[in-house]
Amino acid sequence: MNVKQAYDACERVIAKNSRSFHKTFALLPSDKRKAVWAVYTFCRTADDIVDEGHAPHEELPRFRQEFRAFLAGDFDRTNAMWVALDDAFQRYDMDEEPFLLQLEGQEMDLVKHRYETMDDLLGYCFHVASTVGLMLLPILAPGKKEVLVDGAVALGYGMQLTNILRDIGHDLSIGRIYLPADLMAKHGVTEASLRCRVVDDSFIALWEELAGMAESYYKESFKTINQYPLSSRMPVEGSGLVYREILSAIRKKHYDVFERKHFVPDASKQAILSALI
Repeated sequence: MNVKQAYDACERVIAKNSRSFHKTFALLPSDKRKAVWAVYTFCRTADDIVDEGHAPHEELPRFRQEFRAFLAGDFDRTNAMWVALDDAFQRYDMDEEPFLLQLEGQEMDLVKHRYETMDDLLGYCFHVASTVGLMLLPILAPGKKEVLVDGAVALGYGMQLTNILRDIGHDLSIGRIYLPADLMAKHGVTEASLRCRVVDDSFIALWEELAGMAESYYKESFKTINQYPLSSRMPVEGSGLVYREILSAIRKKHYDVFERKHFVPDASKQAILSALI
């Protein structure tokens, strides 16, 4: 498999699984755009092992071993993800640590299905989401890690909290509750009320407290947006703004996070991106 074929396959992965990211990162220059596709495919592969794998407790450690072998130059050259990722690692000064931390985060989903405190939840969010931003920094803003790392971590927090608030019903159906137990107790929300799909004032207050935190993290992440090169600035800010809009979409549908999955309409995405030009 040649590099072009590998990147084309990775683009199909991101286009299929995240229309928002595919649309916003399409604004990047070609080389950066393709490297982002490769990183996304790595993360998507790990996530799919955990959520859809037949034997994830065996498959995830094997995937970690494959990544370590990849770092040593030993990988399946018929596998589009590894071929594309190898090209990205050659073009950019990539850091292996966030890739390994991402896999630790995926492992959390195999062993931990409840979170007691907000600090516990943010630890999870860092591993599964903030690490993605750290993976991408060498691509999006070479040499700017020190000034951008906090913003990248904050953007990951905002996005993962948004995922959690959007996917409450789905996560519940597979035995996971990410809403922190202490905040649930504070607002009088119980696991039983979640299972009964109760959307009352208590649930909305809990949801809005977490949404407010997510929105604060988005705001924090945008403080350093001007430190990104011009070519990366709009895609990064746009991805955050589009993702933040999911919270507004949920509010417009009266917090129905049990029966449907909420998306930002294409027209809204385009309006958000157009406003950045």
